[in-house]
Amino acid sequence: MAAKSETLQLISRLTPLADVLGLIAHEVKPVIQRPLDIAAAAGRTLAADVVAPARPAAATALADGWALAADSTLGAGGYAPALLPRAPTRVEAGQAMPPDTDSVAPFDAVKTTATGAEALVTINPGEGVLAPGGDCEPALPLRRAGDRLRPIDLAAFAAAGLARVTIREPRVRVLPLRGSAIVSAAARLVASDIERRGGAARVDEAGRLDVAIGAESADFLVAIGGTGAGRNDTSVHVLAREGRLAVHGLALAPGETAAFGFAGPHPVLLLPGRLDAALAVWLVVGRRILERLAAGRQDEPADTLALTRKVASAVGLAELVPVRRKDGEAEPLASRYLPLSSLTRADGFILVPAESEGYAAGTPVPVRPWP
Repeated sequence: MAAKSETLQLISRLTPLADVLGLIAHEVKPVIQRPLDIAAAAGRTLAADVVAPARPAAATALADGWALAADSTLGAGGYAPALLPRAPTRVEAGQAMPPDTDSVAPFDAVKTTATGAEALVTINPGEGVLAPGGDCEPALPLRRAGDRLRPIDLAAFAAAGLARVTIREPRVRVLPLRGSAIVSAAARLVASDIERRGGAARVDEAGRLDVAIGAESADFLVAIGGTGAGRNDTSVHVLAREGRLAVHGLALAPGETAAFGFAGPHPVLLLPGRLDAALAVWLVVGRRILERLAAGRQDEPADTLALTRKVASAVGLAELVPVRRKDGEAEPLASRYLPLSSLTRADGFILVPAESEGYAAGTPVPVRPWP
């Protein structure tokens, strides 16, 4: 017996991707900022500029050697050593420079004798010396709000004597709504991408969408499966009943059955149960929601590469195309339906805008990061 028409999750129209991204920009607000130890801050997004005290506070030796005044070595050479007015002071790297010195000479650049010391080479002012504030100074933040922290940033913060930073870390609950290996794999993939991009993800294998919407225990809810018109597909109806459904049907290939809405102020993204479609919607829409929650920068760098061959696309539908870097160019691997073989061979993707029919071979295109 056919299902009743009112129970089918039919899509009345495909919402343009630009409209969905505009809705996200307008309605998704950054999460509350909080302090975090730098040891746990890798990948998190800064909520405030990181400013360190001036370092060093005084001129400091950058190398082991002789501290001296550079002008006393003027004209010195191997055949014409310059007699120093006083014996130089031996210093070690990191040691404050003695008064009336402005450079550090290598040990073999000075010859000491019973009657005094001679410079064998001319030393430039400031050579071997770190000036006050040379490492960092308050007027120049080490990193700015909106930056995602890298391991090198945290090492520099620790060297500057900082112990904590202020970050925004969206809490994301990921619900696989089907007991299938594909949906579970998609959930783990999305969760790992969330963690790499500064969020705190929790996969709830036994979770129910209606309970998760009512609990509001996360900043962002991602559910996978049940967005189509199958006899057991109900996730869109649940969101409409328990929260607020803003979009069902996305003009993005693959991923047309995706839905988006809110549970109170918190965004809810419903991904299709097909792996390629779930991935496409996550990369294009989910990542944008995560960036918005973290108040991160949206100008993520992309490599611009020329296409090895033509990419054809239907006007009116944005399209995600996985690509492989090959000899400095981008090789398109699939379109519309993305086979598993294309997902494993890809190392980036391009997004064809809805108003475009595609790109000719040789066209330079931005290649965005693959998860």
